Amino acid sequence: MLEIENIYIFLLILPIVSFLYSSVGHGGASGYLALMAIFSFAPETMKPTALLLNLFVAGISFYYYYKEGYFNKKLFISFAIASIPLAFLGGTIEVDATIYKKILAILLIFAILKMLNVFGKESDSIKQIKIWQGLIVGGVIGFFSGLIGIGGGIILSPVILLLHWGKMKEAAAVSALFIWVNSASGLIGQLSSGVKLEMASFVLVVIALVGGVLGAYYGSKKINNKNLRYILAFVLIIACAKLMFT
Repeated sequence: MLEIENIYIFLLILPIVSFLYSSVGHGGASGYLALMAIFSFAPETMKPTALLLNLFVAGISFYYYYKEGYFNKKLFISFAIASIPLAFLGGTIEVDATIYKKILAILLIFAILKMLNVFGKESDSIKQIKIWQGLIVGGVIGFFSGLIGIGGGIILSPVILLLHWGKMKEAAAVSALFIWVNSASGLIGQLSSGVKLEMASFVLVVIALVGGVLGAYYGSKKINNKNLRYILAFVLIIACAKLMFT
């Protein structure tokens, strides 16, 4: 993995990606996968590596948002009941590389819209989520999380805001733990089906954590990195185009 061409550029960008994602309560798997796609990582290493990075970065994000009092336990459980087993199921399924790239490209659109703050508006009127709504939303997102190698927060967070189930930082806190449990479940599913983690993946964890800790700390308080998010959105657009048309 570390023999990839221009790996040092990848290692420089990685903590920036984790910083920006963790600042909004996300683990960053869609960003890591986008970067790995740009740098032509082997598809079989992309999913488990992204989920492993998610475990650490989303865990840090959740800690800081929870510490600030933004976590809504009831809202989280509504999604997690169905997402955890279905993330495991998705993780056991091997997807054709071409199909995998197309699905990832579509999911990256959510990440791009999030970074451009399309889903950034919150409502003063908060609605109570119904259990069947949480089961459907959590289950669908959880399955694709395990299948593609993301935590699902990049999809869940906009859904929470659009349907007025929570405010922005509350959505970030719930999404952070949602990402963690789905990443753990999806990774276990992959490992149980014979997928192996490379030791180099743990080197990436250390590097990503540098940005993740800083992003989660400042994001849970007051930071708003508009210009950096626009740059990341541009990177994601490049990755999306490469995945869709190559």
